[in-house]
Amino acid sequence: MFGESGGSGGVVRVRKDGDTHVAELVLDRPRAMNAVSTAFADALVEACAALAADEDVRATVLTSTHERAFCVGADLKERNSLSDAALAEQRPRTRAAYAGVLELPMPAIAAVHGYALGGGLELALSCDLIVADPTAVLGLPEVSVGVVPGGGGTQLLPRRVGAARAAELIFSARRVEAAEARDIGLVDQLTAEGEARTEALALAARIAANSPVGLRAAKRALRTGWGTDLRSGMEIEEAAWRTVAFSADRAEGVAAFNEKRKPVWPSLPPVAPPTTP
Repeated sequence: MFGESGGSGGVVRVRKDGDTHVAELVLDRPRAMNAVSTAFADALVEACAALAADEDVRATVLTSTHERAFCVGADLKERNSLSDAALAEQRPRTRAAYAGVLELPMPAIAAVHGYALGGGLELALSCDLIVADPTAVLGLPEVSVGVVPGGGGTQLLPRRVGAARAAELIFSARRVEAAEARDIGLVDQLTAEGEARTEALALAARIAANSPVGLRAAKRALRTGWGTDLRSGMEIEEAAWRTVAFSADRAEGVAAFNEKRKPVWPSLPPVAPPTTP
């Protein structure tokens, strides 16, 4: 059962399912197609901080309430009104918003429908997995308006599709439709139209059935080990292994396997009933 809380300004909401331990991080600025304004960025930072501190959440799904867009990136109307000094002051706040999603300690899945452009795609890339429906259109058009991807695009896109493919997409600023996105590895799962959110939540529930300690340790190893040399990566994996090897989750997981039952993970406290402010 989902319980809901609001973020600053009501433009980002968090819905939490106490039965599955899945949280839904909802982008809810429909009149602007979820364009990332300063207030929107602040709300996203606040919501991600709350999620990161909530040890009961085992997986998060990033969704949108807009019918035709996941997120269209930076709020260019607001951006056009900013002086150079104001833009420089805004930058740490928008950067923190993308970092908030990227640094979520539990597995995160983006459920994409419609436009995911610029910062919108970067929010999706900040998640571990991307589920999309056939309406999805993805791209990093920043160079076409005189800037560069600034929410992690130049670093996250090559990690998904390779350096040459990322260069072509960033330099050309072209948009990629859902089928091609799946073919090049930009999207992990393509659903029927209108089913991205449903399928992403179902995937998150399957993930969340696993050890909370194991999930967070595995994500940490995946994220911090990528790009290091093999020896360093293996040491990062060793540290992650030690996090779980002597935990109560490991003992319960082995016992449940031997007893042919579902594990009851002891690492986190029982779920409190959801409250609505």
